[in-house]
Amino acid sequence: MKVAVIGAGWAGLAAAVALRDAGHQTVLIEAAHTPGGRARRVSREGFCAPLDNGQHILLGAYGETLDLMQGLGCQPQRLLRRLPLDLRSLDGRFRLRAPKLPAPLHAAAALLGARGLGLRERWAAVRLMVALRAARWRTAPGDTVTGLLQRHAQPAAVQRLLWEPLCLAALNTPAPQADAQLFAHVLRDSLTGTRAASDLLLPRTDLSALWPDAAAAYCGIRYGNAVRQVVPVEGGHGVAPAVEVDGERFDAAILAVAPGVAARLLPQQQPDWRAALEKFSYVPIATLYLALARPWRLPSPMLMLQEDPAAGAHGQWVFDRAALAGDADRGEVAIVTSVATAVADSPRDAAIAGLTRQLRAQAAAGGLPPMPEVVQAALLVDKRATFLATPGLHRPDNATPWPAIAVAGDWTNTGYPGVLEGAVRSGRRAAALIAAAARDWPRA
Repeated sequence: MKVAVIGAGWAGLAAAVALRDAGHQTVLIEAAHTPGGRARRVSREGFCAPLDNGQHILLGAYGETLDLMQGLGCQPQRLLRRLPLDLRSLDGRFRLRAPKLPAPLHAAAALLGARGLGLRERWAAVRLMVALRAARWRTAPGDTVTGLLQRHAQPAAVQRLLWEPLCLAALNTPAPQADAQLFAHVLRDSLTGTRAASDLLLPRTDLSALWPDAAAAYCGIRYGNAVRQVVPVEGGHGVAPAVEVDGERFDAAILAVAPGVAARLLPQQQPDWRAALEKFSYVPIATLYLALARPWRLPSPMLMLQEDPAAGAHGQWVFDRAALAGDADRGEVAIVTSVATAVADSPRDAAIAGLTRQLRAQAAAGGLPPMPEVVQAALLVDKRATFLATPGLHRPDNATPWPAIAVAGDWTNTGYPGVLEGAVRSGRRAAALIAAAARDWPRA
């Protein structure tokens, strides 16, 4: 079977690898010139290693991504730095650290021992986890994360220091708008699976080198090719369905592109299905990379920042890139802002200045040596980085109204928010769907 996979992001690459492993001929088509989609390498001068178009992390619970890496010969233990669950703020005011206990005791102990929260707040956090577990991780239909937290009487301090930052990091959606059910899924898989499921996996290399480069080499890619039209070809009467991609005939196709792009590529038939793809709302994510005049080590490779929008302090996390890359002779950090509308709308120099001031001030509050001079800054803003994960958002399955066409992406019905693991799962499911359907098609 000859299958076109349109889009070489994490979903498209995962689909192409699965099809190739199953013995199918795949043609991977990508408009850009670097594999990885919204999690890919970006070249900038003056930094110790290639940058990414946005800083990402993985979790130990991301089983399908880790399995895919292993299958491609990309060793997770070498390419990812595995850290036990340890969330701490740069200013030293908050820390949540999981001890070496079996799950879910490690999560309960982490919550009960959280520094920066009073005893009432810590017990409230544990009560929430117990209640969600008793409810089998189901929340009220249409509930938001804020609604969930209020119904379970979570004090303001634990909301502000713990649940809201976790919600923003996991769902890229503010708690008052975020889907409580998706948040419950994240808590379930990361905190109550095996102890290793809650580990933080921080890339030591750029995201394309993590595994997309290997997948591209395995499958082959037509780079710089922006597809303009996908036309399903009817089957029946002993003839298998087919697909034409810009006039080239394939047995099937997987559209691993943004939902709005998929809607534009496909025919005007099935207006209700197409309309659902156009109802997604998007938010920006900003990453500020700073190269420093000399080495400057942070207490941990990943630290929380306290926001102060009025002061231009929009950063939520800071990463010690030089430490992750194993470069002791450099100082390099990345500051990440989810739902970065304020950063995107600010003049570039003002946004960089505000985030840099925030980092300096909170590092000083945490007792760190003064941050060295910034010698190079790169602010990358992806204005449509991810979708708002709101209650009631219809996320389609991989199947489409056309039997020879499937869709893939973190925006499909993965059970996860818009995260890397969701993209990989979606790509693999789309590949399995097409392969299974093709077994029933007439043979030439």
